[in-house]
Amino acid sequence: MTVAVADRILGCLKGIATGDAIGKQTEMLSHEDVLHWYPHGIRGFEGAPGSVIPRYVGNSKHEWRIGETTDDTEMTLAVARAILIDRNVSHTSIGRELLRCTKCVHPGLKSLWEFHQAADPARMATNHDGCGAAIRVAPVGIFFTSHRAEELLNGAREASVSTHGGSLAIAAAAATAAAVSAAIDGASLPDVLELAECAAAEAERRWPGPAPSAFANALRTVHDDLGHFTALRAAEIAALYFPNQPMTIVPLALGLGTLMQSAEEAIRLAANIGGDSDSVASIAGAILGAMYPTTVNPDWYGAVEVVNDHNLVTIANELAELRH
Repeated sequence: MTVAVADRILGCLKGIATGDAIGKQTEMLSHEDVLHWYPHGIRGFEGAPGSVIPRYVGNSKHEWRIGETTDDTEMTLAVARAILIDRNVSHTSIGRELLRCTKCVHPGLKSLWEFHQAADPARMATNHDGCGAAIRVAPVGIFFTSHRAEELLNGAREASVSTHGGSLAIAAAAATAAAVSAAIDGASLPDVLELAECAAAEAERRWPGPAPSAFANALRTVHDDLGHFTALRAAEIAALYFPNQPMTIVPLALGLGTLMQSAEEAIRLAANIGGDSDSVASIAGAILGAMYPTTVNPDWYGAVEVVNDHNLVTIANELAELRH
């Protein structure tokens, strides 16, 4: 069955927002603590949408609500706005929109905090290797088709450098943008992985870090190791590739996104692993939502829209008109 590009783009955005909100429930918990808070595991939204997630009750920074999306989705939509307004991918226009973001702007998130303190939309970071670039880069993959490798690569870097200028961060963003673009084009899962790996390797060649092709190699290794499991289980994945640092977070997300065939199942699995679960769930959800749009849980997405009012349908349709 042929799937319309606009439906794939909407599925991608739904996967991001839904994965972000489901994953937030267990973000930064160890796998053992996930089971402490949720003895039956995460099955979806564990409580009424709009109510405070139990472990965030009384939190001095923010009382996160069930169904609420995080800075992952907020910054993704900022990149989308920049593209829709300026019809290109520029770090200055993206920086302008990132300065409008308010979630997670505190000293604990150093990359975003430094950017907001500078208050300069044209600022270009030369450090930071976290996954903050990869989690917002999907609109670049929506904007450019997968055969436009050069534009995807440069676009990923432009979307990164406001806050993340490290080699690993740019490579992770390039891989994610390439994977999203290929998924929207309806590529096979092996082809999605290959394009992501090639994009990461080329990014590391152009903007090298201490170790050549470190991220591209991690991407392939994590995928292949996960592929050896007879079934993907949260405890086994947490023991092997717990997502709490740059060389596991995005590689794990891309591994799930190129081995599984359901956005809902990948999002649920990521949430049950723990660690940077919202990032893993949102990136995997982006790829699988684009590949298989009907696998984004409609009830989860409905709750996300009620709590956040993102209006992703309109954004997806506007982005679809610009894809080239």
